[in-house]
Amino acid sequence: MKIMIGIDTGVKTGFSLAIDYKDGKGGQLKDVSTLSITKAMEKVRLSIEKWGIENVKLYIEDARQRKWFGEADRRQLKSGAGVREGVGSVKRDAKIWEDWCKEEKYLYEMIHPAANLTKYDAVKFKKYTKWEGRTSEHGRDAAMLVHQRHAKF
Repeated sequence: MKIMIGIDTGVKTGFSLAIDYKDGKGGQLKDVSTLSITKAMEKVRLSIEKWGIENVKLYIEDARQRKWFGEADRRQLKSGAGVREGVGSVKRDAKIWEDWCKEEKYLYEMIHPAANLTKYDAVKFKKYTKWEGRTSEHGRDAAMLVHQRHAKF
């Protein structure tokens, strides 16, 4: 059994935990939530204490690799360059996560945003994942990093 943790970086950090039971189904969601960065890091630490550092891997969305900004580009045309501050903050958070994983010697992979299915609304997410609990956009984006993924570590 391998534990996979999905992280959607940002002020509101998406956190998801999935278990790969090696039954061919891939990551089965066990937690989908939205937390502060520090609370998410504490959940990671507790998960590693519970299952062992060799059995847990983080999959972190790396906003630094993103080259398109969709809605932010449209809002910037209307409201000015301040709109980009949020984009810079998410990029900084990706670096914080990567540095923290290196310091703690955690297994992790930085995932290009284009390689993740994101922005599912709650209805589509529930239908696709069968997750019954309440979710936020951040939690859903984190979940899509690990849902049905096969652990390769």
